Amino acid sequence: MTLRLSKRVQRVALSANAAAKSRATELREAGHDILDLTTGEPDFDTPKHIKQAAYTAIAAGATKYTPTLGVKALRGAVQRKLRRENHLDYPLPSIVIANGAKQIIFNAFAATLDEGDEVLVPTPYWPSFPDSVRFNGGEPVFIECGLAQGCKLTAEQLEQHIGERTRWLILNGPGNPSGAVYSALELQAIAEVLRRHPQVLILLDELYEHIRFDGQAAQSLLNVAPDLQTRCLLVGGVSKTYAMTGWRIGFGAGPRVLTDAMAVVQSQSTSGASSVGQAAALAAFDGGLDFLSEQVAAYQLRRDLLVNTLRDVDGLDVLEPQGGFFVFVRCAGLLGRYRPDGARLASDADVVAYLLEEGVAGVAGSAYGLSPWFRLSIATSTDSVAEAGRRIARACAQLRGAA
Repeated sequence: MTLRLSKRVQRVALSANAAAKSRATELREAGHDILDLTTGEPDFDTPKHIKQAAYTAIAAGATKYTPTLGVKALRGAVQRKLRRENHLDYPLPSIVIANGAKQIIFNAFAATLDEGDEVLVPTPYWPSFPDSVRFNGGEPVFIECGLAQGCKLTAEQLEQHIGERTRWLILNGPGNPSGAVYSALELQAIAEVLRRHPQVLILLDELYEHIRFDGQAAQSLLNVAPDLQTRCLLVGGVSKTYAMTGWRIGFGAGPRVLTDAMAVVQSQSTSGASSVGQAAALAAFDGGLDFLSEQVAAYQLRRDLLVNTLRDVDGLDVLEPQGGFFVFVRCAGLLGRYRPDGARLASDADVVAYLLEEGVAGVAGSAYGLSPWFRLSIATSTDSVAEAGRRIARACAQLRGAA
């Protein structure tokens, strides 16, 4: 018997990040010395007061089904967080909890996209953006944002790409994989374009909002253009700020008609998120950010170590990230060169494969829609990041020029 798969699932692919992580793990388990810089997962532990809240919830019997929209107490904590940290006001019914921010994004597209609807996706992008669009019947429209513009969308590009079928614009800041942060002036220019196109919804992925290296507070499009709030879905969670990737709690804040529809979608897939995870997330949002400065300082040190090493490597162009967990590197200057074994580097995938053999695991830029680049995670130990930079420099020095 031949199993027939749906056209829907055939439109998407296994996460390139997950595949790169899996390959690095296999090699390490086989005894190879591999520095894994593939995944954006904090190497810090979840703060103790958050874990204690989970223990307390379990002891109190908070182990039952939860409301699809999320536990009211947690939604209230998100509401307070948005007022306190983001200076944004949302009524409680406009806040919904899901099993991670990825599910929030998926639910939003499932609730709003019909066949052929278009979603504007600035490139480079987080791979789940276009695949979530495709899975839900939409068409991603890619807008290339290269090195010359700091991997950030411009207002002029946005205006050029909005069409009759445009349903959403995705804005991600600090960006994954770029680490790019939009200035207030850049956001104001984008807002001016969006005001001329009231049919376009805006998805604001701000999961890395507090991992910034410019000393500035988190800033959203909604802080410079509050009139767009009725058209925006603000996406956040606990994974990055609180080192809670495995707890799987994300939130969305947006217009009531959208969050209600997202709850309908979720009610027919996973239902409510984990009761224990929500208890921990409540403690996270209400517990303050005093622990975070030390972690951000560590990420910034790692960024500086890696950027300072790689910017001196012939053939590489490094985009210095202003936030997030990643360093994004353009490797066009390496293409056409030859490895010590005589193989020619023809793509960023070839570069990443070569670096893996030299002991550093990253992810090819093609996974993020921009080649020839590669992404390296700094969400690992400082020693590993420093050594990875040295290994990459040595590997590039071993290459021979094009014949």
